[in-house]
Amino acid sequence: MSHLTPPRQLPDADASAPDRAAGTSPAPTETETESAATETESNASSREHPTDEGAEAGIRVEAGERGGDPEEAEEAEDPEEAGEAGETTDPLPAADADEPAPEGDAPPTGPATPEGESEPASQATGSGRFGRFGSSIRIGWTGWMDRHPRTAVGVRVGTSVLAGAFVLCAILVPDRLDRFSFQNFLRLPVEVLYLAIVLLALPSKARRITAAVAGTFLGLSTVLKCLDMGFYQTLARPFDLVFDWVLLTDAADWVKDSFGHTGEVLAVIGVIVLLIAVLVLSALAMVRLANVLDRHRSTAVTTTLVLGTVWITCFSLSVQFAGVPFATKGYSQFLANRVQYVRDGLGDADVFKKQLAVDAYADTPSDQLLTGLRGKDVLFTFIESYGRVAIDDPAMAPEIDATLNEGNARLRSAGFAARSGWLRSPVTGAGSWLAHSTFLSGLWIKNQQRYRTLTTGDHATLTSYFQKTGAWRTVGIVPGVRKSWPEGKYFGLDHIYDSTHLGYEGPYFSWTPVPDQFSLEAFQKLEHGKKNRDPIMAEIILASSHNPWSPIAHIIDWKDLGNGRIFYKIKKEGTNPTEVWKSAKSVRTEYRKAIQYSLDSLTQWMQRYGDDNTVLVFLGDHQPVPTVTGGSTSRDVPITIVARDPKVLDRVAGWGWTDGLKPADNAPEWAMNQFRDRFLKAFGPQS
Repeated sequence: MSHLTPPRQLPDADASAPDRAAGTSPAPTETETESAATETESNASSREHPTDEGAEAGIRVEAGERGGDPEEAEEAEDPEEAGEAGETTDPLPAADADEPAPEGDAPPTGPATPEGESEPASQATGSGRFGRFGSSIRIGWTGWMDRHPRTAVGVRVGTSVLAGAFVLCAILVPDRLDRFSFQNFLRLPVEVLYLAIVLLALPSKARRITAAVAGTFLGLSTVLKCLDMGFYQTLARPFDLVFDWVLLTDAADWVKDSFGHTGEVLAVIGVIVLLIAVLVLSALAMVRLANVLDRHRSTAVTTTLVLGTVWITCFSLSVQFAGVPFATKGYSQFLANRVQYVRDGLGDADVFKKQLAVDAYADTPSDQLLTGLRGKDVLFTFIESYGRVAIDDPAMAPEIDATLNEGNARLRSAGFAARSGWLRSPVTGAGSWLAHSTFLSGLWIKNQQRYRTLTTGDHATLTSYFQKTGAWRTVGIVPGVRKSWPEGKYFGLDHIYDSTHLGYEGPYFSWTPVPDQFSLEAFQKLEHGKKNRDPIMAEIILASSHNPWSPIAHIIDWKDLGNGRIFYKIKKEGTNPTEVWKSAKSVRTEYRKAIQYSLDSLTQWMQRYGDDNTVLVFLGDHQPVPTVTGGSTSRDVPITIVARDPKVLDRVAGWGWTDGLKPADNAPEWAMNQFRDRFLKAFGPQS
């Protein structure tokens, strides 16, 4: 009988009492009463205590009715697990069957159920954990599985298979897009065997907790792999758990500048939803697998032993399929590398402080600094993303060569000569400010922590040494800066012209606030073109070749630049970044055009405004993203010195650089942080 409904008490039959109506069936005997009560209790109890797996319960019930295998029908829910789940309730005290009910008392369960009908399910289960509503849902689901046992088995097995596939893929998935291959997912990871051993060894409650924690951790590592994929695609390195969090804000700004505010909001929402989904699914998948291992413990133990033997054998013999090792411990190695990466990052601060204290020119008197450039206007100009790939790549080299040759001819016609070499940047893909500070400070600035330490200290930069002499007015033309830039004071710049102080009233070109040609013309009007002025040292950052390279401006007559409104028409004629980035080939094409535009703007400005006292040093800050470089590991960027005064280039004759704007393949390659001291030495007092 149901443990929720007290047994209905029947009054003792009076043998001497006459039948109340003719033809009335005699009262049931005591044996029949007990049999009916037992059957009612059994039916209600089966509804109140479903097994762990509803589908299996349905199969067992049907098997019992049809005379199926008793062993398959006897598997029941673990009482301990049921108690932990809180799905049982204390039964109401049953009335003593031998004690007659007091006369005149109403039946405790309300009106009697008509003979031959069972009690409503709502009465039998109404006081369960979820109340009448929850119990109805549960019984409805169980009933569906009872009616469709094969489908229920398919759902249960399919869910388990999907959970296993999810966990396996999360462990095997590489953290770089260029390493994706079908063979990578046909390997046996040792981490799966470790997990199986641990889960099989734990008791019920500890097993579920461990599975949930392990699943969440697996989800977090999967998210980290996704971050690595993005960073490898843009910076050719993994995500730095210590220093790179600030770059996520920069990434959001880049999306906003490239695809608008709506695109930024959708991207952020998508990332948050994806993060939550990965964590929840990985935790649920691991708990599901833990339950499967427990229900089929003997099979799981045997399978784990067999697979462990297979893994050891294949690993020892270096068994490979399609060139990929079958037995792998790649996930453990990935975690070990990340831990080491974090340790190195945390210890890097002490290493950098020691480097920061070393400066060969810190005690040099100001009158002995840069004596070979006194009276000259010196322009240090960075061309965004101008990397070696632009010169070496066969798909871009012909057009870039033509642009450089035209630039050479243009400069020679104005009396200028040039020398070119290679520098190795500390970054690739992005992180221009790290490259700029490396070039100017003479220190290897490879992460955000070093940059902040540098810019909050007093280590002198190349630009601050110009300022120290008192012989130059130092200015910065930084059209890419659109908000406060307190670091500008550290670099020794007397005045800074950001994007809002160049007089530009035209449109943005994706990320680029001001086209390069306009930035150079603004520098001419604001500083270089003034009469009766002091010599100028300028740091100029050209931004038109910044990712995503669409749309880009093109050269127009310098007299038509005006306030920049002419660029509205030019932008409408340009390409759409959304369409460009659908194809790597189109991205490379637009990148090449952007570099050509920056080079043409610079060489035309030198031809138009340069004079005997103008010295131009221009270079790339880093290589473009791997979509353009095609996976190249080179971090080289071109650097060129242009001057009309032959004495300037004579000072660097010993560097072995190539004549012209294009460095030879075998031209010297220096680390970018080496340039500062070599430049100060070359243009200091000569013995």
